[in-house]
Order: sequence, then C-alpha cells, then structure tokens
Amino acid sequence: APRTGPAPSEPSSSVRRPGAPDLPVASGPGRRRFPQALIVGVKKGGTRALLEFLRLHPDVRALGSEPHFFDRCYQRGLAWYRSLMPRTLDGQITMEKTPSYFVTREAPRRIHAMSPDMKLIVVVRNPVTRAISDYAQTLSKTPGLPSFRALAFRHGLGPVDTAWSAVRIGLYAQHLDHWLQYFPLSHFLFVSGERLVSDPAGEVGRVQDFLGLKRVVTDKHFYFNATKGFPCLKKAQGGSRSRCLGKSKGRPHPRVPAAVVRRLQEFYRPFNRKFYQMTGQDFGWG
Repeated sequence: APRTGPAPSEPSSSVRRPGAPDLPVASGPGRRRFPQALIVGVKKGGTRALLEFLRLHPDVRALGSEPHFFDRCYQRGLAWYRSLMPRTLDGQITMEKTPSYFVTREAPRRIHAMSPDMKLIVVVRNPVTRAISDYAQTLSKTPGLPSFRALAFRHGLGPVDTAWSAVRIGLYAQHLDHWLQYFPLSHFLFVSGERLVSDPAGEVGRVQDFLGLKRVVTDKHFYFNATKGFPCLKKAQGGSRSRCLGKSKGRPHPRVPAAVVRRLQEFYRPFNRKFYQMTGQDFGWG
C-alpha cells in the first residue's frame, strides 16, 4: 500500500530523539493496533526475507522499517509505538521486525508488559555462517576492519571472544534462556534460516500456521534466483515485475580460513545442542 502522510486527526510525534527512527505514520481505513506478533531475531538470519514473504498475505500488515522500540526508543512511549503501525481491519495481524530484540536484555520484560500473549518469531541460522555474514555487512560499511579471525579470537587463535557481538548473537541458548523467564516456549516459533532459502514455502507455511492464518503464501509465490543464491518473489497478479531483496542481501562473504571455521564450530557445538534441547528442534548445524 502506498505510504501517505499522517492522518490529520493523528499527528506524528514531532519530537526527534537521537537514535529514534523517523518513520512514516500510517493512514487509511481501519485502526492502528499494537502488534500481535514480532520477529525478534536474529540479525543476519533471514528476518527481512521472512517479513517480505509474509507481507504477501492479505491478513498480514507489517511495518516496513525496524522501529527498535523495545531496545533503543522505549522512552518514546507506547502511544508513539502504536502510531507507527499500519492500520488494520478486524481479522488482520499487525507485525513488526527488529532482530536486535532477541539479544537485548530488557526486551522480553518490556514486550511482556505490553502484551503477555505476544507471538514471537525467531529466525535462526548456523551461528558460524551468521557471524561471517555479520562481519561481511560491517566490512562493507567499515573497509579498514581487522580480519574476521582477529576479531573472533583473543591472542591469535586463543579463546573465542564472546564480547564481539558477531560471536555473542549466535549463543542462541543463552538468549532464549532469558526470554523463557517471561514467555512460555509455546509463544515462540523458531524458523530455520537455511530452510527459508531451500524451502521458503515450507517455512512460511509453518509461520502462517503459528499465526493462525490460512496458508495463502505457497510455493507458487517463489522462484530460486541462482545469481543471488536465494528465493525471490514471483510477479504478483497485476504487478509489474518479480521482486528480489535489495542489493545488500546475498552479499558475498569474505574468505575465512578453514581452521577458524572449525574452531568456531567446536565452540558453538555445546550451545547449539542446548538450543536443540530447549526448542525440541535439531537445526542440523552440528
């Protein structure tokens, strides 16, 4: 839907705070509601792809930008947060995605205070590949960065540096442990970032079931783009062209020495096993 300016009756907040995204305020029929579902993680896991796939569903209305409300902008208040949301009709689901929520200490408590019934979606990916992808993104913005190996380990190939966010984000079991103090496991859906690429319709089908939606988004919506190496959306009826994610998605990864990859795989293995036990799902990362 085209984004128009704020409705006259509901002006957008004129207060700009540092770090607060300046997002357009939705207008049109229906009313703004707090989200009933959030994609809370993880960075470089495939959250943008999942959100774009879900937005094909007529009963899903999602905020296009990441509002960062429960981590960076909480002081702006719930009324501001709701003013960002697209208007929905009865029976439609409001969603937003901010992958940093999963690793933000205060996020589960704040989300629970707003809505203890929130449905939480976490897209997870092999933590080693995820860390390299995270590094590739940072490298594209900061060309003079030290090597992946120098950042991932202390003292050459010494202990893994868990203070580095690219490594820390992949400790899924530790982060989930904190969320489970506020939400039961039944409120979570864990989406495989790998299967989102190899079988997008299957994973999106699971998400539609979790959200209580009819399975409208199916394999007829996808085709595999060999150049980018991941699925794209076929041309919608009446639409002008098929749609792939932006240039920054499917970015080539820097070459990381095999010994570094092996060391990281060994480091993550016990955390992965714990995560499989906690979720009842084996993601096949070893």
